[in-house]
Amino acid sequence: MLYPSSTPIEQLQAISAYLKSNNNYSGRTVQEIRAAAAEASRQIPLLEGVTVEPVETETFSGEWVRAEGESRQCAGHPQPADNKVILYFHGGGFVSGSCEIYRDLAARLSEAAGGIAILTVEYRLAPEFCFPAANEDCLVAYHWLLERGVLAGNIIVCGESVGATLALMTLITLRDQGDKLPAGACLLSPHADLIHLDGESYDSRAGMDPTGSREANQRMIEEYMGDYGGAWPAILSPLRMDLRGLPPLLIQAGDHEVLLSDAERLAEQAKAAGITVELQIWKNMWCAFQLMAAMLPEAQQAIGNIGSFIKRVLQLEGRQD
Repeated sequence: MLYPSSTPIEQLQAISAYLKSNNNYSGRTVQEIRAAAAEASRQIPLLEGVTVEPVETETFSGEWVRAEGESRQCAGHPQPADNKVILYFHGGGFVSGSCEIYRDLAARLSEAAGGIAILTVEYRLAPEFCFPAANEDCLVAYHWLLERGVLAGNIIVCGESVGATLALMTLITLRDQGDKLPAGACLLSPHADLIHLDGESYDSRAGMDPTGSREANQRMIEEYMGDYGGAWPAILSPLRMDLRGLPPLLIQAGDHEVLLSDAERLAEQAKAAGITVELQIWKNMWCAFQLMAAMLPEAQQAIGNIGSFIKRVLQLEGRQD
């Protein structure tokens, strides 16, 4: 489904120009990329009334985030009637990103989903930690939830950009290992193929996308793979893998982003595999535009749609809190 854009074009052009300058990876060190991402996140007004609880385990770190207004405890100490969780994997090209940077988006997702707690994973970053470090951390976080008594059917996995890719790779790995799968997944601007980077939109949207390019994504995956020898693992290209047996998927993308074709092809492949999937595309938007919900009505609507999907999949619609 294609959603219209309501933000004045002049405002979009100004935001796009800022994003383009901030997301220019050419000639930047990883440390400079991380600093730029952190600085950009500080320009976004934060949602008020948010509960944050750090998570430190022997195997991974992260934080619980929950929108205020719920009487139950934070999901770090779930109660029987409240044992539902959104497991979130952030973006940042495998080399940047943190729980703090994505805290506002996590809070808004929690709010849209009726106050469900979100566990954002602080997975290890490249180049200090190369493949399969991030993949392993995401799997560990999922199993940690199960060990704490959260049912697989009460978990929604979400992520944006490479975080969406990690979410998709996690689903495939869980299925192949014979583990119980979560109830569903929300994939925002997923990289469906990190090996070939051959989507048509890499070329047709090259001049429109202020946040990504084939060159930037090539560097990103090379940083993550490091000196990995031999052929890269098939899991890096979910688009070319068997998707049968995965839970319902919600895929969102902007029609100005170079990853548009990845989202479209992934939706087609998922439907062909018998998966319940909904593809939502927003006009004039770019990768992970949901991060700018404080100023973009399109992002607010997209997050609202995510909340509706989560409520429906977790059968929360009409629940009295």
